[in-house]
Amino acid sequence: MTDYLIFRLYAPLASWGEAAVGETRPTATYPGKGAVLGLLGAALGIRRDDDAGQTQLRESVAMGIKQYTPGLLMRDYHTVQVPAAQSKVSYHTRKEELLSAPRDALKTILSSRDYRCDGLWTVAVWLTPAATLTLAKLEQALKKPHYPLYLGRKSCPPAAPLAPQRRQCNTLKEALDVAFPKLAINCQEDRKALRFPDEALYAWEGEASTLDGNDQAAEFNDVWDLPLNRRRWQFGPRLEFRRAIAAEEAR
Repeated sequence: MTDYLIFRLYAPLASWGEAAVGETRPTATYPGKGAVLGLLGAALGIRRDDDAGQTQLRESVAMGIKQYTPGLLMRDYHTVQVPAAQSKVSYHTRKEELLSAPRDALKTILSSRDYRCDGLWTVAVWLTPAATLTLAKLEQALKKPHYPLYLGRKSCPPAAPLAPQRRQCNTLKEALDVAFPKLAINCQEDRKALRFPDEALYAWEGEASTLDGNDQAAEFNDVWDLPLNRRRWQFGPRLEFRRAIAAEEAR
């Protein structure tokens, strides 16, 4: 038996950032390690410039995801005004940045930002051998977060309670399959109305057998979503396993 902290993520808009090149800001279909650690860090009140606190959090938890539906992709054509680049200058607010240069000196950047609309995910985290945090502390932080929580961007606040709960489960799949109040989607009509695919996607770290003891059916690859330095937006690789399971088997 393993102790898990389980919570759900739903919002009309979510954006799970991937590697961005140039003017395009894509989104993954489900939250990665950086997104989950960022949400937990905000709940705990760990600032981005608190390197020790960020490291403590990163080394304390492992995670798995169940994607009920990735939602629909929405692309936002975005324009941003910026002053000319200045090295070694930081601003406390967006207003301060814009006022730092004459109005006629502002430039406009064009970009495309991707969002997922009406996606639904369950997250399970568990403690690593190096953990210095507790699941009870993480659960309490999610119930009464220090900073506002959002799903990837500040324009994406949760639209349903995260409903965090601690459970002892035999497998990670058992933890991720826990039904939340008012979100037990069982009948085929409900799944169709909510645009649920025929399969649920599971993604996790650890070993191939971590999900349910079966180490033969999982795909795996390196994903670059492990936050190394929040201030400099540096991320490193981690090994992630994935498996799609038919909806009736995924409950």
